Amino acid sequence: MADSSAGAPLSRYNAKRDFKITSEPAGVLPKVKEPSKALVFVVQKHWASRLHYDFRLELDGVMLSWAVPKGPSYDPAEKRMAVHVEDHPLSYNTFEGTIPAKQYGAGTVIVWDNGTLTLPRIHVHQKLVMF
Repeated sequence: MADSSAGAPLSRYNAKRDFKITSEPAGVLPKVKEPSKALVFVVQKHWASRLHYDFRLELDGVMLSWAVPKGPSYDPAEKRMAVHVEDHPLSYNTFEGTIPAKQYGAGTVIVWDNGTLTLPRIHVHQKLVMF
């Protein structure tokens, strides 16, 4: 497995992956982000042991990440469960490919949707975002 000391916010991400085997990007924190750049989100469709979607929001140099087992809904009144998972590096935003068998998250990943966002600064240090 990779050295988990590459950056405390991404240590869980790095510890779960063997970067000699997977083509996923290594978890490295970026240099300080320019304040004028918009934050981003990405939704990735992931055919792992079960099909699910991964929802990621940029905050403090990482992508806060949730697995959404039933996928997104087109009905805003319909609630869907999202399970918080380890933070991912910003470079994961464009990752598409197949994670090899016997690796964490093995299966195919595609970018399903992405864009920019504006987040209210409410409870961000507890990683609870309400909108």
